Amino acid sequence: MADLLTAAQMRVIEQAAIQSGAVTGLELMERAGRGVVEAIFETWPDLAKANHRALVLCGPGNNGGDGFVIARLLSDWGWQVELFLLGDPDRLPPDAKANHARWQGPTLDVADYATRDCDLMVDACFGTGLARPITDDGARAFLKDCALAEDSHEARRAGAAVYGAPPRTVAVDIPSGLCADSGRVLGGEHPWQDNPNCGRFGLTVTFHRAKPGHYLASGPYLCGKLAIKDIGITLSPVLQRAALMKAAAPDGAGRRAASLLGPRAAQPVLTKGQEAHKYDHGHALVLSGPMGRSGAARLAARGALRVGAGLVTVAAPGSAMMECACQLTAVMLRRADDAEGLLSLLDDPRMNALCLGPGLGVGQDTRALVLAALSRRRAIVLDADALTSFADAPDDLFQALHPLAVLTPHMGEFARLFPDLAQGLSDLPRQGPAPSRLDAARSAAARAGCTVLLKGPDTVIADQTGAASVNSAAYDRAAPWLATAGSGDVLAGIITGLLARGFAPLEAAGAAAWLHTEAARQIGPGLIAEDLPDSLPQVLNRLAAES
Repeated sequence: MADLLTAAQMRVIEQAAIQSGAVTGLELMERAGRGVVEAIFETWPDLAKANHRALVLCGPGNNGGDGFVIARLLSDWGWQVELFLLGDPDRLPPDAKANHARWQGPTLDVADYATRDCDLMVDACFGTGLARPITDDGARAFLKDCALAEDSHEARRAGAAVYGAPPRTVAVDIPSGLCADSGRVLGGEHPWQDNPNCGRFGLTVTFHRAKPGHYLASGPYLCGKLAIKDIGITLSPVLQRAALMKAAAPDGAGRRAASLLGPRAAQPVLTKGQEAHKYDHGHALVLSGPMGRSGAARLAARGALRVGAGLVTVAAPGSAMMECACQLTAVMLRRADDAEGLLSLLDDPRMNALCLGPGLGVGQDTRALVLAALSRRRAIVLDADALTSFADAPDDLFQALHPLAVLTPHMGEFARLFPDLAQGLSDLPRQGPAPSRLDAARSAAARAGCTVLLKGPDTVIADQTGAASVNSAAYDRAAPWLATAGSGDVLAGIITGLLARGFAPLEAAGAAAWLHTEAARQIGPGLIAEDLPDSLPQVLNRLAAES
């Protein structure tokens, strides 16, 4: 998948295309409107005939201009179309005003909107440039009806009795009220229930590239199905680089990195006369907690082994040695009771990647282990208790971190280390662009001086240079059953295994997040964490077949 573009980046690209003379604004608007109609008919083929009825809400900007095109095209197709406008038609931007003039039907004031029967509702009110909550009562009523319509469709799919056929709903570019850069609702978090600034839709159609808000926070839920339509923007490589600045890539970045695990990459680079050896694929070391808490480390170790690390060792305190020995076979076992014992193990330079945190326990002993491990400047994954142990002194951790480290916090752990960044994500967004998980992960990585993987359905991976990607488990990649105990431990292990194999930290984290989601999708509902490592071979074999 191509790079995500922020709202500002998309505006720059559109202006660059127009200024180059390759296309006009009117042409882009026409292509956008046609793209929406195409997506509607592709999604709901039963609508691709005359004698349907549509309600179209147009806003005061260019998103409204797209709506005028859609209304005209549907009318030309034989539909009955009612068009509602928010704002003064005389104050529309030039391209939108030109398309309003081409609309042959009446224009109704959105203040006069009331619920009515129809087959399709089109939200072309506010697009990616919205910077404030929606306060107009008519627009809010329209959007609330969109949400209620989609709820009715869900009730039908669930087998509940629903009277009449609810309309299909489509948002142009992004649901009105949703911040395109963050996926957060401006003014409220549950608009379809308590604060209807924005509706949930059956389909969202965007143009040229997806935006971060389509994948982050509430975006996937509110957008419904996402369609990306090409509107023929082509730029020279120089203009493209100048316009894009720094963009984040969605799950395609992780997939590209994971594809390096294909059949050729699975073999070490050997010179003539050499034979492949397990150490050519790296040696991962996973630290275990005490007796009764070693399961998390064993899950991580199995993830590292399944992703192809040549050797994996669990280092356990004496109290957990018997417990681990009863459960481990291909994974080796060594004893390490404290930081001194860990440093002794790390005298072996072949141990080139470490994982600390899962089940390790919170406290000074864990802090000592983390600082000792960091002092050897090996590739390292810090997860769970290894992060929480520094909640009262995050600067002590940041000073010890180095570029070979990967931090893998969930939102609670992230808030303990980066409370100011987490606060920006929890405060009610009053204006856009609202702080995003992408912004927060980038800022955290810059502060920590290493790679940060912020876990969630919208997992964000960023490093200290500002490079970032989004691994989205949404739309056709949704895997809600990943929300189960131990799945994060397996993810930490997969990253560690890839680090052992020589992947760079950002690449390892992105590939691991993609593989983790694909492994979950391979299993489906009923997944438990122990299933994830064992489903990796099927995912890797599929990758090999596709490469």
